[in-house]
Amino acid sequence: MRDITYPPVIVTAKLLFRLLGQRFQLSGTEHVPRKGGALLAINHTGYVDFIYGGLGANPSKRLVRFMIKREMMDKPGVGHLLRSFHHIRVDRDSGVQSMRDATEYLKAGEVVGIYPEATISRSFEIKELKTGAVRIAAEAGVPLIPVIVWGAHRLMTKDHPKDFSRSRKTIAVRVGAPLYPTGEDPAAETAELRAEMQRLLDETLAAYPEDEKAPGSWWTPARLGGSAPTPAEAKLLDAAELKERAARRAAKAAEKKDSSTK
Repeated sequence: MRDITYPPVIVTAKLLFRLLGQRFQLSGTEHVPRKGGALLAINHTGYVDFIYGGLGANPSKRLVRFMIKREMMDKPGVGHLLRSFHHIRVDRDSGVQSMRDATEYLKAGEVVGIYPEATISRSFEIKELKTGAVRIAAEAGVPLIPVIVWGAHRLMTKDHPKDFSRSRKTIAVRVGAPLYPTGEDPAAETAELRAEMQRLLDETLAAYPEDEKAPGSWWTPARLGGSAPTPAEAKLLDAAELKERAARRAAKAAEKKDSSTK
């Protein structure tokens, strides 16, 4: 693929990281192959995870084509930029086409980034995973590489204000050893992926600077003394959000119907 905008944007982003005083903990980046297709399965804690998830492939000089929801890809301005990076458009109402596109990218030798949790984890723990990641990797015949990004949620995530201040923040990116799903038992292979992502998350949290996981901090999981919702509490918040979203859609549809009959 011809990339005109992607490389210079990466250079600009690295400069901005430095200006913001961000520090980085990168490990396991050697697991991203220098050639050939690979699917990166990344945890999802905030809106800018993908910016940092790509750093895991940077030492191997690879560009990651992320699977990004339709709403972002179609957004004026930023959507045009994302499309110029050859990211993959995901329609949550019909994911078949995005899976086909991802498989074609991988077979063509591209590195693709996927969020198997599908939505942001409000607890910042690993949620239940969808089976799409293992099915895509198996179909394309490529390694499935678990990746943990930690700290990016402190910049921009659900239920909290944006914080792009120059206060010191550490961003950790930990890349795990590749898995090789066959697709014979997607549920079992997805459970294996989740277990590996959980292990990597635990290692990442253990290595994260102590002064940046202060007791009571909202970005720290409840099990470590933070004030983030527990997984059970987060599940209730997610359900309430879906219910509210459905109510808005219904109200909008009713309003449109009323206006068409006048």
